[in-house]
Amino acid sequence: MADEATGTGTGTDMGSVRVDAWIWSVRLTKTRSTAATACRAGHVKVNGERAKPAQPVRAGDEVRLFHAGRERIVVVRRPVSKRVGAPVAAECLIDKSPPPPSPVEAAVVGIRDRGAGRPTKRERREIETLRGR
Repeated sequence: MADEATGTGTGTDMGSVRVDAWIWSVRLTKTRSTAATACRAGHVKVNGERAKPAQPVRAGDEVRLFHAGRERIVVVRRPVSKRVGAPVAAECLIDKSPPPPSPVEAAVVGIRDRGAGRPTKRERREIETLRGR
């Protein structure tokens, strides 16, 4: 009997899955179109190489996704093609991502008073040095 929730069935070969479908299936992005857009924009890398949306991923591949201002580094444990629940999704990947920045670090980014206008060249340089660029 096929397990519809995990996308594994007796008659299907689940050796590899499209990277955009896998990213969406394990809940790294909210929609598959968002995952495909991230791939096209170069925000997804599979084993260090830029990935197109249709690139296959297999167990053991490292996927790097830059999404929502944060880099996610995950290793594929099990390829799934259908969206699964959070407990099952956690079993399908190994998360090696750095911890998200604390609210204090996130607030360091230039906060300007309302109506202050555009930052001057000097202020822009100070903001860039705070960001570490």
